[in-house]
Amino acid sequence: MLAAVLSGQAMAHGDVTPQSVDVTGLKMLGEEWLETNPYTPDYENYELAVTIGTSAYTQNCARCHGLDAISGGIAPDLRYLEPGIEGDEWFKYRVINGAVRDGRVYMPKMAETLSQEALWAIRAYLETRATDE
Repeated sequence: MLAAVLSGQAMAHGDVTPQSVDVTGLKMLGEEWLETNPYTPDYENYELAVTIGTSAYTQNCARCHGLDAISGGIAPDLRYLEPGIEGDEWFKYRVINGAVRDGRVYMPKMAETLSQEALWAIRAYLETRATDE
């Protein structure tokens, strides 16, 4: 009986309470979502964006996607997210729309509670963890 309850919880993991993210020092992006991540290695405060993104990921994403972006198998391993615009498109779509299957939240609509700046900083962090192993 306990195994059945736990397996249901593992399959639907939308119960994460988003934690606020301090984006002080990052370029403010406004309400309209950009098509691509502005916090790339040529951004003047790139290291700050990665630092903020690391903290934001750890607080808001690691529970499902794994520490250091290494998935334990429940949620996608974000280290394999395509680099550049292709990955930016998928990332943007998912954080805005989330994912629901059979009425269960598999990915919350993170853009409802985290700023565009915080989410693009998470994307900047994820690109530092990218792998093609």
